[in-house]
Amino acid sequence: MRRRVLSGLFGVVLASCATVPSSTCARPAGGTACLRHASAAVAGRPRDPDALSSPQVGAMLRDFTSTLRRRYGVAGERQLEASRRLAGRLVVPVRFHVVTDGRTGLLSRAVIDQQLNNLNAAYGGTTGGADTGVSFRLVAADVVTNPRWFERPHDYQSQLLGALSRGGPGTLNLYTASVGTDVLGFSSFPQWYRSRPTTDGVVVDYRSVPGGQLEHFNRGYTAVHEIGHWLGLFHPFENGCRPPGDGVDDTPYESLPTQNCPAAKDTCPQPGTDPVHNFMDYAWDTCMTSFTPGQGLRIRAMWAAYRAVQAGRAARRAR
Repeated sequence: MRRRVLSGLFGVVLASCATVPSSTCARPAGGTACLRHASAAVAGRPRDPDALSSPQVGAMLRDFTSTLRRRYGVAGERQLEASRRLAGRLVVPVRFHVVTDGRTGLLSRAVIDQQLNNLNAAYGGTTGGADTGVSFRLVAADVVTNPRWFERPHDYQSQLLGALSRGGPGTLNLYTASVGTDVLGFSSFPQWYRSRPTTDGVVVDYRSVPGGQLEHFNRGYTAVHEIGHWLGLFHPFENGCRPPGDGVDDTPYESLPTQNCPAAKDTCPQPGTDPVHNFMDYAWDTCMTSFTPGQGLRIRAMWAAYRAVQAGRAARRAR
């Protein structure tokens, strides 16, 4: 889930440890004190209904490893890559569902096309980061009028996604609706498909698309971020400064989400500064530029583990 950080109210919470008074942010070797104090300070924030706990993240990473071992006989993504069984390039079919209340939320085909262009730029590395080996192809677009689904997509996600989703695990069903101006989108993870196939997909606020109404969040990067989750990526601040972080080797540890667009911040004692420009952080769209090579490898390995099953048939059905 991507959250819009409100700097006026929560700015001190999302500052780096370097900018918080030492009396409230003494950072021990474990690197978690700053996170604990920050969490206490945000008790009044709206709760992220889809936030993952550290045990959940750990369980999902273990499931990923065990699935690779069961399906391919390898212990991790590096071994899978060395075995030459990873797809050279993934082309993900996209079904774009525009949900409206009959008056608000309608998107033009030009905006939909620009959203796909921005996805391909971000995942293709042309915005400044690594080429993840993933691209997206629009196969269908529709408009659905349902005031309840539009105004409360999270509350009605089972009905919304269950009614409109097509194509199986290898097809991205992308929805726009009025998600909110604090939480901007939500997504399923590939590990969940086996038990929750009818709620597989990504929902973003219609104002977060390219040229949308949300200041600082209108380049379409909320979709980039949420689709990262759909492809198997966690936030870089997952688990704070504690191993395994987000489980990707080349994303530095980060105890706090990025606010606005700082020149730099460093909230963990491990090597590397916080990945403030990473698409899986919470910075402004103007600050987001990159995925890492490790995130690209993780995406393609996650696809092999969870979404490659019936992906060919799914792509044919999506046409």
